Amino acid sequence: MAVSRNATTVLDVTKLREEVQAKYTDVAQHPEKGFHFHTGRKLAVILDYPAHTLHGMPEGVVESFAGVGNPFEFGPLPKGATVVDIGSGCGFDSLIAAGMVGDQGRVIGVDMTDAMLRKARGNARLMGVTNAEFRKGLAEELPVDTASVDVVISNGVINLCPDKDRVYREIWRVLKPGGVVQIADVVTQKPVPEDAQADINLWTG
Repeated sequence: MAVSRNATTVLDVTKLREEVQAKYTDVAQHPEKGFHFHTGRKLAVILDYPAHTLHGMPEGVVESFAGVGNPFEFGPLPKGATVVDIGSGCGFDSLIAAGMVGDQGRVIGVDMTDAMLRKARGNARLMGVTNAEFRKGLAEELPVDTASVDVVISNGVINLCPDKDRVYREIWRVLKPGGVVQIADVVTQKPVPEDAQADINLWTG
């Protein structure tokens, strides 16, 4: 499958997803390896996650965290809310969200990488979190009912999706009227050259 971004630029989306999955499988299975981006507890501190959030969190829960910001800087999530975490990875943000929304709330993490899903589910068990679940799926095709969600969060994932319009249409679809979006991500402030748009190595780093 390929997507045409204009008349001359074509990106192989299937290949891109395979490369992203391979990268984040590595992050899930070998977090100690070291990558071109920061990971783990060190990254969470850099991104200003509060010390009380990280205190007592098992290393296994935080070691594969690979976000780019802190979506909770926009404010705490309301008690009882239903939340979707797009690209939930190892479950770090999802588990924080689960604590914020409380027992009456619910968090649905969505990720396309099997290794990250396994790790997130294991992390939820490790922390005794019962109000978070993790589903396999794409940001462009969320496995979530229409108008069923109070809050959508995401951390450094939408930038990896070539069809961002489709992602945001999905966010709009799953949100209830008046729902909230809290996203941390990477943006560019000038047009990306056409040859760079088609270079999968640049997408995955």
